[in-house]
Amino acid sequence: MGMDDETGIVDVVAGAVRKARKGLGLSQEDLALEAGLDRTYVSQVERGTRNCTIIVLARLARALKTTPDRLLVPQRKGRA
Repeated sequence: MGMDDETGIVDVVAGAVRKARKGLGLSQEDLALEAGLDRTYVSQVERGTRNCTIIVLARLARALKTTPDRLLVPQRKGRA
C-alpha cells in the first residue's frame, strides 16, 4: 500500500463521517458528545487531518447509527 492509498482512506473516512453527520442533522459538537470525543477531534477527522484509530472509528459509527465498515466506503459525489 502506497502513501497515496493511506491518505486516501483518511479522506474516505472524512467524507463518510461528514455525510453521515449531516444526514442525521447533527453538529460536530453533537457528534463529539455522542461519541465521547472532543469537537476539535471530530473536525480534524472530517477535514482528513486526523487519522483516527479503529476504536474511534467504532465510536463514531455507533454515534452515527451506522457500522464502521460503512465509514470506509468512498462516498458518491453530489450533494453532501
